[in-house]
Amino acid sequence: MSAAPVSVRRATDGDRPAIARFNIDLAAETEDLRLDPSTVARGVQAVFDKPERGFYLLAERDGAAVGCLLVTTEWSDWRNADFWWIQSVFVDRRERRRGVFRSLLQALRREASARADVCGLRLYVFASNERAQAVYRECGFRETGYHILETSGACADA
Repeated sequence: MSAAPVSVRRATDGDRPAIARFNIDLAAETEDLRLDPSTVARGVQAVFDKPERGFYLLAERDGAAVGCLLVTTEWSDWRNADFWWIQSVFVDRRERRRGVFRSLLQALRREASARADVCGLRLYVFASNERAQAVYRECGFRETGYHILETSGACADA
């Protein structure tokens, strides 16, 4: 018997608990981080409170959430358009290698290509997450000449 198809939709406020749970599981699995559930819940809520921060896509199979991703934007003055950054990608462990991420990506690509104000998709992946990197490469992503650097807090001492 074949599995039910994956459906993808924009997440709604009612999906917050599943998204927060996915984010907590993602951090534990990929970076061995234990996130504070109340902080994560507020962070997910903040996306719904201010849609300019981004949006979530949710993948479902048989009505159950099986994966999600967050999309945020980065303005490119060189292209006069936005890059959509794919973040917080998570697929339930039991659903991996069953087309969930590809379904999410396909839905996102359709949405992005229908808009003149989106010039491309970008994502970052934890350096040691070789399995995810392989999946992303299979889906057409490639490494760029850029490295991601970050700092915590203000740069007052710089």
